[in-house]
Amino acid sequence: MKLSERIHYVGVNDDEKSLFEGLWPLPSGVSYNSYLVVDEKIALIDTVEHGFEDEFIAAIAESIGDRNIDYLVVNHMEPDHSSLITYIMERYPDLQIVANAKTLPMLKGYYAVPEEKVVIVGENDELSLGSCSLRFHMIPMVHWPETMVTWLEEEKTLFSGDAFGTFGCVDEDVVDNDGTFEEYRDEMIRYYSNIVGKYGNPVQTALKKLSGLDIRRVCSTHGPVWENNISKVVSLYDKLSRYEVERGVCIVYGSMYGNTAAAADALAMELEARGIPYAIHDLAGNNSGELGVSGALRDVFKYDTVAVGSPTYNNGIYPPVETFMKALSSRLIRNRRFYAFGSYTWSGASVRQLNELAASMNFEVLGDGMSFPQAYTREKCDMAAVAELLR
Repeated sequence: MKLSERIHYVGVNDDEKSLFEGLWPLPSGVSYNSYLVVDEKIALIDTVEHGFEDEFIAAIAESIGDRNIDYLVVNHMEPDHSSLITYIMERYPDLQIVANAKTLPMLKGYYAVPEEKVVIVGENDELSLGSCSLRFHMIPMVHWPETMVTWLEEEKTLFSGDAFGTFGCVDEDVVDNDGTFEEYRDEMIRYYSNIVGKYGNPVQTALKKLSGLDIRRVCSTHGPVWENNISKVVSLYDKLSRYEVERGVCIVYGSMYGNTAAAADALAMELEARGIPYAIHDLAGNNSGELGVSGALRDVFKYDTVAVGSPTYNNGIYPPVETFMKALSSRLIRNRRFYAFGSYTWSGASVRQLNELAASMNFEVLGDGMSFPQAYTREKCDMAAVAELLR
């Protein structure tokens, strides 16, 4: 598909994979985006996931016929974008790979690419294709150390790698329209929180580095091509990477026999009665749809307060909730308030341990939390008071 006379989209949709990276649910699939820049010479920007060889090569042939590809630009080495490198090299044996120095050992280790096949580029280096040139900018740890972006000045186009990406397949017309940002917004936040969330500072560094470019088109490796909503997309990434949030509560809980669940539901009702925005996630799988920890992380990146419920299990935190807390800690999130609650039968430990974990993340722990014995009752658990505390 032509995005312009020079730029052709040759990506694919994957609507069969259920888990991204073997971890993150894909209820609407995911796209693997690849692009051709067609001039006197031709550059392919990234490849796609293995298993899509026929579809990929057919899209390339539809765009350029029997012309050769001169360069394969590797912005990011993660295998969902690089796993067809060997395949492309076999189809176009004269092709040279364009990559930065940090990419070289990965090319050797994953695909045994000979060093003499690689053109090493650095910050602000340019590669002429004839009437246009590609320029390269390093954006390490967004979200791998070798990550770079490719700028095509003549088209005001940024090939951004995983930056500005999102879960979800793309329409046949991959270019965004007026409603695309809102359509993909939640999946972009989920993608960011799940994949990039730990790297807020590197994202800020990258945004500052790229701020001088007059970007009219963003070609990410996942999700739509952004032309009409670029300011909204960049603003969202800026907000997420500064850990800025709106007032609201993300309730996350796991429950064995329904008592911690009843407390979570009661808290949600009290928040709703007060007009306080909230989201609720059952990590034991009863009410969370298909998203689990993935969806909970998304909403932690939306709201300023996290309310976590866990029964005491083996004198500790219920394992699904413990997994969530570990994922939360690894993302180095700042500026959050925290409240813990949960049931126990003979010895309560989960609430205390949750508070200790939250304090270790420098969250603002709101009170001692609510640890209640045996069954949930309204008399034991004053969730109206908790909702006031979280207001």
